[in-house]
Amino acid sequence: MKLMRVGEIGQEKPAMLDADGKIRDLSGHVSDIAGASISPEGLAKLAAIDPKTLPELQPGRIGACVAGTGKFICIGLNFSDHAAETGAAVPPEPVIFMKATSAIIGPNDNVLIPRGSEKTDWEVELGVVIGKTAKYVSEADALDYVAGYCVSHDVSERAFQTERAGQWTKGKSCDTFGPIGPWLVTKDEIADPQNLGMWLKVNGETMQNGSSKTMVYGVAFVVSYLSQFMSLHPGDVISTGTPPGVGMGMKPPRFLRAGDVVELGIEGLGTQKQTFQADI
Repeated sequence: MKLMRVGEIGQEKPAMLDADGKIRDLSGHVSDIAGASISPEGLAKLAAIDPKTLPELQPGRIGACVAGTGKFICIGLNFSDHAAETGAAVPPEPVIFMKATSAIIGPNDNVLIPRGSEKTDWEVELGVVIGKTAKYVSEADALDYVAGYCVSHDVSERAFQTERAGQWTKGKSCDTFGPIGPWLVTKDEIADPQNLGMWLKVNGETMQNGSSKTMVYGVAFVVSYLSQFMSLHPGDVISTGTPPGVGMGMKPPRFLRAGDVVELGIEGLGTQKQTFQADI
């Protein structure tokens, strides 16, 4: 299934994309794409519904593909080729940082370049949405706790991230720096999360063209690893790292300015498109 949320900010309706590309209203069955509705049992109930019996919704704003996210966890330097372009060594364990949930927006919403920013950058990433509570889970069982996958854009301000004292979080958590969606694609539709093409364009120019197969730590390992340190709950999102082609890795580096348009996508998970504008 491709689950989504459609409507203006704060008024999104839960929905499903049918086989013909029509948006079907799920609000008669669930209150939102969140919590129990994305548990294994909840997803089984939704899968049993004939989409043609659901009211059709007219296309409109698409919201973040999951609601009620308690944790937005990111994995840094998780692609061997991206680590190489930044000059960093592949880490011996996953690099973990948090992205504020207040950064979450819809896949096509405008992204705000924060005040004082000179190095706002792009990163297409595979997002993993947790479907049931995971604590101390094994790598072999880890995917049982995953509801599905989505496109995640880990927008970053590199000067805030690396040139000022402290940790990465403040360069990752600016308002609007976390577009997710357009869909939560349930895991049964993705045969292998470690073999998905990933791409990103800036103003029509391809910047990133990679694959999840070059991940250092795969989805199952990451879910298991994180669950050793914290419980993962339904609706939590894990952004698993980016392939090469980010702005800071270019020679000379290239960063985003107001008016730039970024398009990105992942095989089977849909596409995003954002216009960047100054946060004044």
